[in-house]
Amino acid sequence: QVQLVESGGGLVQAGGSLRLSCTTSGRTLSSYIMGWFRQAPGKVREFVSAIRESGDITYYAGTVKGRFTISRDNAKNTVYLQMNSLKPEDTAVYSCAARRLSYSSDYYDYDYWGQGTQVTVAS
Repeated sequence: QVQLVESGGGLVQAGGSLRLSCTTSGRTLSSYIMGWFRQAPGKVREFVSAIRESGDITYYAGTVKGRFTISRDNAKNTVYLQMNSLKPEDTAVYSCAARRLSYSSDYYDYDYWGQGTQVTVAS
């Protein structure tokens, strides 16, 4: 079982930055593809970004590419999402997730989830 815990959310002004973290106290994350998803009120959960096990390959949704950066530190069992140039439409609950073997941008392909952290971007 992989238990994920996110942190780093909060309230920020448009144009500001936040860094989210996702860590586990259980199994090592180094063998998992890690993803970040977000869900705004009344909207479906959407893919934000993902990173391969070694961190050498990353994926981004078009809406965040160039503004967000995903990274991981396997020695610390932690995955990060650096979010810059935030916009009000980035407001959502952000969750990290883990899966093995192959990359996917579909949330239902991920096996383990954190509880989520709220990000609110004020205009």
